[in-house]
Amino acid sequence: MKYLLMIYANQDTFADFAPDEIQQLIADTEAQQAALKETGEWLVAYGVADQVKCKTVTTRSGEALVTDGPYIETKEYLGSFDIIDVDSYERAVEIALAVPFAKYGSVEIRPLMDESASNE
Repeated sequence: MKYLLMIYANQDTFADFAPDEIQQLIADTEAQQAALKETGEWLVAYGVADQVKCKTVTTRSGEALVTDGPYIETKEYLGSFDIIDVDSYERAVEIALAVPFAKYGSVEIRPLMDESASNE
């Protein structure tokens, strides 16, 4: 089953990090992804652009609305995500707990629904 691991942070998360600590976090993340790739459990990971570059689109009464955003009630925002393919929810949790960033922020786990036929 495929799971989406959403990695959340906020503006203060890295405020006290030295540059070498950030580089170590990146290296640890890449090492975890390489290990999961070897087992066939890691599919893809992406960082997302800064939230100031985000737009939210909706349509109301046939009118397209584009606003700056996200404007959410939480101080945390999505910083990156991984998609993994594992045999069980328990394995997804194990991997999420091992995400190096989990020491500093949160990792949300969401099962992915069946793929659309258009993905084939």
